Amino acid sequence: MALSSMTGFARGQGVAGAYVWNWEIKSVNAKGLDVRLRVPPGWDAVDVAARKAANDALARGTVYGNLSVERKGTAPKVKINEPVLAAIIATLDEIDNRIVGAGRPTLDGILALKGVIEVTEDDDTPEARQAAEQAVIAGFNKTLADLVAMRRAEGDALGKILTARLDEIGSLAARAEAAPGRKPEAIKARLAEQIANLIEASQRFDSDRLYQEAILMASKADIREELDRLASHGTQVRKLIAEGGPIGRRLDFLAQELNRESNTLTAKANDVELANIGLELKTVVEQFREQVQNLE
Repeated sequence: MALSSMTGFARGQGVAGAYVWNWEIKSVNAKGLDVRLRVPPGWDAVDVAARKAANDALARGTVYGNLSVERKGTAPKVKINEPVLAAIIATLDEIDNRIVGAGRPTLDGILALKGVIEVTEDDDTPEARQAAEQAVIAGFNKTLADLVAMRRAEGDALGKILTARLDEIGSLAARAEAAPGRKPEAIKARLAEQIANLIEASQRFDSDRLYQEAILMASKADIREELDRLASHGTQVRKLIAEGGPIGRRLDFLAQELNRESNTLTAKANDVELANIGLELKTVVEQFREQVQNLE
């Protein structure tokens, strides 16, 4: 199953009878799935069907869908709103009786008043409206499919980037494994030096205390556990990428684990080379985690 990113954009348009429609859909990163649609008044049936399709096709991301619909090729109807006109004339007569010499308004002035003239389109038949709704829903499904295709194309690119970052993490772990500072003789020499410093600083250390301090120093110098866990997490990540699908949340958890191990390795580093490797490792892991945030 292919990987998908959470970002994408698609546009679709079409004509159904006298209706010209246009869909625009975009999606951005989010913790869950949030579908936000804007449709013209009276197109609620389209909203319900489109929302269901989006929920079926997508797992994560905030999805914005905008529908615009326009009727073309229909002759407008112009009619007088009789109640409004009658009320205006009655008001004018009252004013004329109260104000002597007031001039009567012109016809075009009366007709220009808001609400006197109503311009409407030809009434639509239920059959034509239903056909238009079905066409708009089909158009949404096609546009949604284009959005999904774009998200998958970006997901494929992200998969390659993540794999490259994993290769870098593996290479850095191998460098840490082979670092001269990890060799037993190097660790032994550092321990001997540190113990000598402790004895020089205070003569009150007994043999048991020295033994405990030596064990503590040896455990702090050992990064075997961190290297093993880095390798284990890397194997899990590769497996998830190979499986595909909506794996973003699981990869984010593993990215946090990789970050934790890289931090511990850096903290344990007791020579310059291991410290530098640890810092490089932290940088690559952070890059890996940033890219994971874009996956569905």
